[in-house]
Amino acid sequence: MPHAETAGVEATPRTRLRWWTELPLILLVYACYSAGRLLARGDVSHAVDHGLAILDIEKALHLNAEHPLNRLFTSEPWLGVPADFWYASLHYLVTPALLVWIFRSRTVRYRAARTWLMTSTFIGLIGFTLLPTCPPRLLAESYGFVDTMAQYSSYGWWGGEASAPRGLGGMTNQYAAMPSLHVGWALWCGVVLWRYGGTRLTKVAAVAYPLITTIVVMGTANHYFLDAAAGAAVMGVGLLLTPYVLRTADRVRALFGAEAAPVATAGTASGGRVAKGTRETVTVASDNASSSNVSGGCQTSAGERIPRQRESRIGSGAEPSASPKDAGDGAPAPAR
Repeated sequence: MPHAETAGVEATPRTRLRWWTELPLILLVYACYSAGRLLARGDVSHAVDHGLAILDIEKALHLNAEHPLNRLFTSEPWLGVPADFWYASLHYLVTPALLVWIFRSRTVRYRAARTWLMTSTFIGLIGFTLLPTCPPRLLAESYGFVDTMAQYSSYGWWGGEASAPRGLGGMTNQYAAMPSLHVGWALWCGVVLWRYGGTRLTKVAAVAYPLITTIVVMGTANHYFLDAAAGAAVMGVGLLLTPYVLRTADRVRALFGAEAAPVATAGTASGGRVAKGTRETVTVASDNASSSNVSGGCQTSAGERIPRQRESRIGSGAEPSASPKDAGDGAPAPAR
């Protein structure tokens, strides 16, 4: 008996998962994510105010690590250029690769892990909509941040406006900084690698990938530390909601499946029983056969419709002959 889902990365009952249905679903979710980021632009002045408020909170809590990291990445190209490649590329590569890996080698875990990732992504879209935030790199120069993506744009395929391909920066929402789904997705990858990798190398990668991603998003001035913390929190909420999302999806699937199921035949309904599976069908047939051979508490033989039918046909005390014509109505006909 399959176990119920208890967490976003726990096993779920085996279902028929096909890549040609999973791929369009994932592409649809990513399209919704991209469209949501694009539409949730908000007021630029409010986005700047939110960014400055986050910066003030971090300074009050002594969490302002963005400035030293950004100065380091700006002054050291051997750190800044790989960091820009990391920020602009890996979330497009590592996350889908791990989805494919789970789908192929950990099928029973795939549905829960995929649902956790998608649920958290939609929660992140809510954050982009309600709290548009100006990233550090777009603040005025007086705040001391340098946009490393613009500084090293000649090294990579991205442009100076965002991590989008050169010339397409206007098609992205640069104020969708809170929460940081770069960090959130990296954390998802880390959990998946830690739980299912099985080797020491994968466990090291499970810790290093989200940690380095957090450093990169701050050093490149694309996110504040609190953006990264919010990205981790979003993944935590998504993990808690995943079992409920899975159960709701199962109920919806069962509801539509019940409506599409064929109605029971009239003969089965009149018999007062509904056969459920092969075993119950055999039971119903057996019960019907038994009821046809029992009448008024008297046992009848196969081929007899009335108790003691054979006695009345062959007479009292007489033995039945071997001739087929003296056998009951159910006897087989003689071979020809």
